[in-house]
Amino acid sequence: MNLVMAYPAIEEFALSSLGYMYLYQKAKEFDGINVERISTDNINCSQMNALSFSMSFDFDFMGVFEILEKLKIPFCVKERTKDMPLVFAGGPVITTNPRPYEDFFDFMLIGDGEELIENVINILKSNPDKKSALEKIKKLEGVYSKGNNAVKKTERLNNVIYSPLVSDKSYFKNTFIIEAARGCMNRCAFCTASYINLPFRSCDYNQIIEAIELGLTKTNKIALLGAQISAHPDFEKIMNYIKEKIESGTNIELGISSLRTDSVTRNMVQTLVLGGQKHSTIAIEAASEKLRRFINKNLKEEQILNAVKIARENGLKGLKIYSMIGIPNEEQEDIDEFIQLAEKLKSQNKGFNLEFSFSTFVPKPHTPLQWAKREDTKTLEKKQKYLEKELAKLGIKSKFSSAKWDYWQTVLSRSGDEIAPLLVYVYQNGGNISSYKKGVKELNINISKSIDGYNINEPLPWDAISIEPRKELLKNELNRLLHKKNFSKD
Repeated sequence: MNLVMAYPAIEEFALSSLGYMYLYQKAKEFDGINVERISTDNINCSQMNALSFSMSFDFDFMGVFEILEKLKIPFCVKERTKDMPLVFAGGPVITTNPRPYEDFFDFMLIGDGEELIENVINILKSNPDKKSALEKIKKLEGVYSKGNNAVKKTERLNNVIYSPLVSDKSYFKNTFIIEAARGCMNRCAFCTASYINLPFRSCDYNQIIEAIELGLTKTNKIALLGAQISAHPDFEKIMNYIKEKIESGTNIELGISSLRTDSVTRNMVQTLVLGGQKHSTIAIEAASEKLRRFINKNLKEEQILNAVKIARENGLKGLKIYSMIGIPNEEQEDIDEFIQLAEKLKSQNKGFNLEFSFSTFVPKPHTPLQWAKREDTKTLEKKQKYLEKELAKLGIKSKFSSAKWDYWQTVLSRSGDEIAPLLVYVYQNGGNISSYKKGVKELNINISKSIDGYNINEPLPWDAISIEPRKELLKNELNRLLHKKNFSKD
């Protein structure tokens, strides 16, 4: 049996994707199966019985179509012949909302993939007939196909996942990545990564230490991965272990993706600095406490100021501060608070490199804000220009995501199967913003719901996917957040 595992981007990014590379390695361990991996710039593969895709980002469909086209496989399932391979997909995008992609895949994997991929491979191995294999796969927990519902598959995280391959071709060159924790207990109201990965799970301390030691036999670059890694019950012990190794002469370059603002400690920063890290990141999302409370980012201004102070005093050269604009009920005074906060940070941390990075709010499925309206692009761009100008006056750099592209990300995130023809049109017409606009017009596709939001009592395209907490609990959470202040329920 031949399985080809595809990553819908260049190999440099494929090699840096821990989930994709881990599942590839896991599949290779099966007897009687030949596994190959391909990417958009490396499509050399033999005959295949099945073809899988890992989709991490909303615009990954472009890479999916590129690979299918190069392999001469029709985009839509109904256009494929019996001798063509089964084509399936998994990843965060699929778990969040598979509906826009159901015409392109025979089935999709919802949730954690460790056991799912094993179950799929076992069926493919023992059922050479494509139709028979597909019927059995569709009955598995965590498998979604058009017309059928699915329950998200959740793993216990009994084993530490780490890089099976260290490569200088990877985006994170020669880096050994270790997943120390999965999920996030904070449950920020906009954050799909938090909600679709509940509950928070942490890996065993001893297994993490073993993984670090294994990694050091391959490279001196170690990266710890986790959305809320500092919430690991043994995080300080892990930091102390690495710190002691460095101080005893072991050459370790340590990387941690982001620091949790309310849990930055002297020891943590000192360990990162010893490990060669000069800059790091924190996420505050909003400058006004009012909005932070609304989105469940329960963070006080003094905690932000303290985190920056600790970072500066313990050797970091600078911090990037992740923020967001366009949060529902945002007012001009909330935008102005970014400037006020920046002034305080600048005056209290002279010579320290501060940079603000702003995204625009994209409402996502399976979050309390999944029903919310997205702010119009012109207003968002006006806010961006204002912030850029005012922050520049303070000598602080700022970066902004594209409000226009975030608009289309919203469409992809909150639509159903009605946009499938649009995806094909966009790919065939260059994949630029004008192709989306022309496609919507020429194909007469109504995208108003995905932008203007949904009524809280109406069916949602992604209702076919059951993820804890369920829809009713998300409604309750939204009402709880709205009642913190007299916010509009629109």
